[in-house]
Amino acid sequence: MIRQILTLAAYVALEALRTRFFAVIVILLFISFGLAAFLGQVAIIETQAIQSSLLAAFLRLGAVYVISLFVITSMVHEFHDHSIYLLLSLPIQRSTYFVGKFSGFALVAFITATLFGAALLIYVPYQQVGLWTLSLLCELLIVTALSLWCVLTFHHAIQASSVVLGFYILARSIDAIQLMAQGPLNNSQSSLDQFVNTLIKLLAMLLPNLERFTQSEWLVYHTGNLSNLIEIVLQTVIYVILLVTMSLFDLYRKNL
Repeated sequence: MIRQILTLAAYVALEALRTRFFAVIVILLFISFGLAAFLGQVAIIETQAIQSSLLAAFLRLGAVYVISLFVITSMVHEFHDHSIYLLLSLPIQRSTYFVGKFSGFALVAFITATLFGAALLIYVPYQQVGLWTLSLLCELLIVTALSLWCVLTFHHAIQASSVVLGFYILARSIDAIQLMAQGPLNNSQSSLDQFVNTLIKLLAMLLPNLERFTQSEWLVYHTGNLSNLIEIVLQTVIYVILLVTMSLFDLYRKNL
């Protein structure tokens, strides 16, 4: 079983090389360095802080985008060329297949987070960069698990990408949405306002609080610490287990 998982994970890493996934990563790094150099020329004060925060934001969004796109297109391609049917016709359990694919995508996410974190060492001390990199990896693992679940559910790239994008934006902005709704909706007696307020609270309980992940504040003010990381890792473990369980349930009930 372990050998099968490792083989599937290696196949995913090989696919990343063949599809020139890492060439995209290198291009993103070049663009981010160019952007940082431009900001260094136009910023009047706190140049390094501006460079590191905008570079981190660009790299974080870039990493989430390319990882989710790679996971979704890779799995959709397997459905379209029927290679998933061939693999599942072999003496291999569906859980082994899924764990192998997830491990491969997690390996690609790890390499991406490491490369992007290393780019920040120019501007920020290694302790805060290490924290930011681990947090980015946790964020990418949640996105990877979510992308896999979406592909197994919808089988189409557009639907899966849309759900991942919506989930990510909502999870990133749920704190701000709660803050905006606090005043007017709490004081309102309208049933519609109360419904919206309840819905926002429910979403805040269900979604991971991605705003606490990969904070630019750690890089600018060096405020990141171990307690931040523990909270992030706990959230990641909970949501990855939940999404993997949902994906396995979906995979086993399908007639493949």
